[in-house]
Amino acid sequence: MTTKLINEAKLAEVNDLGENSAEFVVKPLYYGYGNTLGNSLRRVLLSSIRGAAITAFSIEGTNHEFSAVPGIREDVVDIMLNLKNIRLKVHTDAPVEASLEIKGSAQSEKDGEGRVTAADISLPADVELGNPNQLICHIDDPNFTLKMNFVIESGRGYLTIDEASSDRVHSDMIALDAVFSPVLRVRYKVENTRVGQDTNLQQLSLTIDTDGTITPREAFEEAAAILVNQYKALAGSTEVESAPAPGNKVEEDNSGLFLPIEELGLSARTANALTNNGIKNMSQLIGLTEAQLKDLKGFGTKALEEVQQKITEFRK
Repeated sequence: MTTKLINEAKLAEVNDLGENSAEFVVKPLYYGYGNTLGNSLRRVLLSSIRGAAITAFSIEGTNHEFSAVPGIREDVVDIMLNLKNIRLKVHTDAPVEASLEIKGSAQSEKDGEGRVTAADISLPADVELGNPNQLICHIDDPNFTLKMNFVIESGRGYLTIDEASSDRVHSDMIALDAVFSPVLRVRYKVENTRVGQDTNLQQLSLTIDTDGTITPREAFEEAAAILVNQYKALAGSTEVESAPAPGNKVEEDNSGLFLPIEELGLSARTANALTNNGIKNMSQLIGLTEAQLKDLKGFGTKALEEVQQKITEFRK
């Protein structure tokens, strides 16, 4: 049976391409929906997935970013750039504070270069570090002790340095602009595909790379959920019936599920009572219990008996 409904999207494959990279194949899609879904998912993935970043920091003995730190090879601007590359995951909505204290001699004994990395930061229990080897700076003076404090926040998208400055937890800290998104890269490709004799279909292949603080699957599902919530708010009470993806065994075995109420051979009074209560096809009808049917407005005992008989016939 050929349906006039738009088919639902179907996640057909998930292919792992690396530790933090995966390809998601959605097929088959109604013609034109490959770009519709691909573009909207890509935009949400890059701009709206929740992540965390350092939004402010301080170095003992330094008051502003345009200065050098005695005992440190890098200047403050270089340190700022390195801090922006630290990838974090925070399990709270409130700003979190962390600290770092290390002496040059101890660090030189550890690696021979005086390297200070993200792993040297003392993080609270509700913060996870995604790239512990990320460089912060080098300590050149073995007698110098580096003391730093950080403010870590969760958010979505991009926080400018002006916004970070105005909302600083500590006014004496240096603000950082922050990229919260844990998604590093998204690519998608749309190809034509077919199911049986139906050739007017498309396939979407979406590749997601993350920073390791979230899996590609988690990012994909969060982006889809965000879009669902946005469109649901716009749709109001309007509902549109959809059919399973072409080739889905459910559709092949149960095509009668999508028969409109008007085509089930019910009496006009019973059919009108069902449609007035928002019941539009057999699929919705057989999902109702006897108690739910009795609660329908304008639905009497005779209509109940008629519907129960029709459901029994359908299931044979």
